[in-house]
Amino acid sequence: MQAILDAISAGTLNAEVVLVVSDRDGIGALERAERVSIPTVVLHPRDFAGAEAFGAALLDVLNAEAVNFIALAGYLKQIPGVVVQAFRHRILNIHPSLLPAFGGPGFYGRRVHEAALAHGVRWSGATVHLVDEEYDTGPIVLQEPVPVHADDTPETLAARVLTVEHALYPQALRLFADGHIRIEGRRVLLDSDLQP
Repeated sequence: MQAILDAISAGTLNAEVVLVVSDRDGIGALERAERVSIPTVVLHPRDFAGAEAFGAALLDVLNAEAVNFIALAGYLKQIPGVVVQAFRHRILNIHPSLLPAFGGPGFYGRRVHEAALAHGVRWSGATVHLVDEEYDTGPIVLQEPVPVHADDTPETLAARVLTVEHALYPQALRLFADGHIRIEGRRVLLDSDLQP
């Protein structure tokens, strides 16, 4: 989230963060948002009768703040289908691997880097993708590889991937904000893809 705020502040991302939603209290994103007077909301899924009720409440919160695009940043819960449907092709997520490798339920944080090292891959990286109804299966917007070194630990690999994530995510958001994206089925086409 800080990389997004920094890009907006630097004038390299024409966007405004109007709301930060979390499913947990006391996380850094909430504190960062409050420091710069961005409204925050914490919705605990366990406080709702089920996924449908949680999804309806989340959609109400997003609509109340006139949110028109969602950028997930460290949000680990599956986005309810009603929200995905309402924001089709307007929800982005970033994942610390080159999807479809090392994605899906249970693959987040350190687990992703442990899996990459256990499989002996030579390259990992970061993927920005559109969110659909499943974990990490939406159309890919941008990817950037990161070399895996023989002496890497999950922590050293994570640090290199995180550096790429901080640059890649604002870049992807900028493409959407500036209208340089076209979506055809599972393909996300950039202006550069559309040149004759």
